[in-house]
Amino acid sequence: MAAMTTGNPSRADVNRRRILDVALAELLRDPDASMDQIARAAGVVRRTVYGHFQNRDALISVLVDEAVATVAAAHAEGREGVEDPAESVVRSVLSVWEIADRYRLLVGLAQRSVTVQGIRERLTPVREACVELLQRGLDQGVFESPLPAPALAYVHEQMLFALMEAVNDGLLAAEEAGRSAAVTMLTAAGVPASRATELVAKLSD
Repeated sequence: MAAMTTGNPSRADVNRRRILDVALAELLRDPDASMDQIARAAGVVRRTVYGHFQNRDALISVLVDEAVATVAAAHAEGREGVEDPAESVVRSVLSVWEIADRYRLLVGLAQRSVTVQGIRERLTPVREACVELLQRGLDQGVFESPLPAPALAYVHEQMLFALMEAVNDGLLAAEEAGRSAAVTMLTAAGVPASRATELVAKLSD
């Protein structure tokens, strides 16, 4: 008979969570951070980190899974119950931007060829939801684009990556970045800039 859980995390669980949180911060700062760097930053010996994660790839895989799940949940939350495709785009972008640290982790790791394919595959459900949303907007005449919805979804994904990098490189102010990204996404889908700016301002209040 399985023992009942008390609901309180064990010390091992707490240590594992701390290592993951510290690893996220270190990898955002330096996507090439080693297990030694992560252990030092977490205030533990390297053996403790390896006790939870077999190697660096295993640690990164858990972080990527968590980041993708967080991004997918934020994207879905932004779209939930919204009929207007343009409003759905704005709300989903603003929602994702609130958890931008997770997205920036994916941006940093996606630049490493070893992980980029796995990250793209994990983001497939988010991309498919974007395709469906963009197709609805194109069908309704809310969006206009020479690109079919699947190609436009790729453009949106890469633009979001690029804008995150612009924030990382100090080219875009973080406090304005979410709203700027939402306007950019709408204009890329053929929404007039004045309409896009007005809608984003309204939904950002």
